[in-house]
Amino acid sequence: MSAFPHQIVDVDSATNRELLHLFHGERTGFVQVGRSRWLLPSKYRRMAGDFYNFRVRPDDTWVVTFPRSGTTLTQEMVWLLGNNLDYKTASEVRLNSRFPFIEFPMLIHDEVLKDLQDLNQDSSRRARVEQMSRPLTEELDQATSGRFIKTHLPLDVLPPDLLTAGCKVVYVARNPLDVVVSGYHHNRRFELVGYKGDFPKYWNCFKKDLVMFSPYWAHVTEAWGKRHSPNMLFLFYEDIVKDMRAAIRRVADFLGTQVTEEQVAALAAHLHIDTFRKNPAIEPNSQRLVGLVNQDAQDFVRKGKTGGWTEEFTPEIVVEAENWMKENLSKTDLRFPL
Repeated sequence: MSAFPHQIVDVDSATNRELLHLFHGERTGFVQVGRSRWLLPSKYRRMAGDFYNFRVRPDDTWVVTFPRSGTTLTQEMVWLLGNNLDYKTASEVRLNSRFPFIEFPMLIHDEVLKDLQDLNQDSSRRARVEQMSRPLTEELDQATSGRFIKTHLPLDVLPPDLLTAGCKVVYVARNPLDVVVSGYHHNRRFELVGYKGDFPKYWNCFKKDLVMFSPYWAHVTEAWGKRHSPNMLFLFYEDIVKDMRAAIRRVADFLGTQVTEEQVAALAAHLHIDTFRKNPAIEPNSQRLVGLVNQDAQDFVRKGKTGGWTEEFTPEIVVEAENWMKENLSKTDLRFPL
């Protein structure tokens, strides 16, 4: 096992107090990791080596994204293309079982876990909570080959042989202004994050790299710099929703899967937002039942459109965002599709 190569430090006390006031899912405090100062919950400190030393297999398929960048849609597309378009299994087996979120247990603070255990005295619900909190690195290590794995962790802290072990990595980037709006709504509904502030405060955290898995720009530009690797497919969410059929063909080609035009059309229909958001296998009711999601929360898959950020941004934030985008885009040749 290799030593974890990055320094992990606590967020400064004043910032930590502010974050704990806004993000109620974390109870201890946040840490920052490595030169990029990735913002992660306190539990990451004891799990960092498990992620970094996770044994990659050449027949793995990974989807890597900054949160709220079209991850779920991409997972479903990738899984179906990698599994002979098995719609029956896709409708019967939850996506998070078919395509595990490797660091999900990291998001469950020990005190939150205890709260969930106390809340779910019924044996079946308690079993669900226990299952969700088990380290997925161990479970995946015992899984049969042909694994599908989702992560929001940046490449910097993932296994160093991820792009050289022969497996396939699909990275999806999305315009950060849409990401921040989607993240705001998601993190209010998702109790493991438990955001309690308003949108302007969330935007302020986002632009200061103080939401989990930040910094956003370091996350996407690191992957952008590796986009020519034969084992990585770099996609923009905007391109996926603009031309779903073309995106399906690109992913199929990357995975080495042959598809007919009829199959492409059927998969595009399956992934259409109006159908996709109603798919019970995408977000099962069990998450609401055990208390991971607010009972009155919006659907896991929201609008799925591009440019929706304009509905939340005030004129003052628009000016801030334009300057922020201009400053950060000046440092990279990455450009988001219009």
